[in-house]
Amino acid sequence: MTSLTGMPLASIPSPAEGVWHLGFIPIRAYALCFVLAIAFGIWLSERRWRARGGEKGAISDIAVPAVIFGLIGARLYHVITDWQTYFGPRAIKEPYRALFIWEGGLSIWGAIALGGVGMWLACRRRGLSLGAVADTVAPGIAFGQAIARWGNWFNQELYGSPTTLPWGLEIDQAHGGEAGVLYHPTFLYESLWDAALGFGLILAGRRFTLRHGRLFALYVAGYTFGRFWIEGLRIDPVGGVDHAVTLLGLRINQWTSIVLFVGALVYLWVTRNKDTEQIVVAASQHKASHEENGGQASDPSGST
Repeated sequence: MTSLTGMPLASIPSPAEGVWHLGFIPIRAYALCFVLAIAFGIWLSERRWRARGGEKGAISDIAVPAVIFGLIGARLYHVITDWQTYFGPRAIKEPYRALFIWEGGLSIWGAIALGGVGMWLACRRRGLSLGAVADTVAPGIAFGQAIARWGNWFNQELYGSPTTLPWGLEIDQAHGGEAGVLYHPTFLYESLWDAALGFGLILAGRRFTLRHGRLFALYVAGYTFGRFWIEGLRIDPVGGVDHAVTLLGLRINQWTSIVLFVGALVYLWVTRNKDTEQIVVAASQHKASHEENGGQASDPSGST
């Protein structure tokens, strides 16, 4: 709907600023969104792990290397796929600014890949089943992504193509917008999709027997399914400087979504009958619990 002057009567405004200063200390909304996302994901995953019979604090300990590795992976993927932004004759930013994560540019693909390595190392050190931990944290990751996407809103980045819909997003000219033009709020689309996915994973975990990484695979399939069509709306130049790099008409992240979606489905099929025991309590902790109970066996419900 538009007014008599041709301007939209409804829209989503972008924040006037994404950085506040506490004295000489900059408080960046982008960073706050990610901190809140990580904190909520860990909190929810801890509750789910304890409900499964796992040791209190285990997820928090595992999260430390997973988050560190994940942040490194998220930035690496961004810099590798958008290398022309920082390097080469057409670079629009100095190479050292590839380290400035607060300017935006943290990829979920790199975060999951390298974060998974950190989680695997932590699980191996504690003697826990990686699949059990992955299934536990899957909803938390989805909800965390839903929160983190609001950082893109504050940075006025990763928006979609022009639209006349009443929920179009205002983007100022300093961030590539045009006066009187609204854009698809792809950050909002993905945030809502991720939140719905998080609730769906919790319900699926209660309704079906999704162990050995199958719930995590369902998360990957669900996320990539939504990301594919949302990515198609975006107009940011992923892989290039003034235009996105495409292959057969699809953007880089759309091809990544396809590959991961198919991989998740294959994993779900291959492991559909897997039903071996999973370790959610380390042997040393299980022994200590057994001794504290006076030789009585501890609750085995968390080991399946």
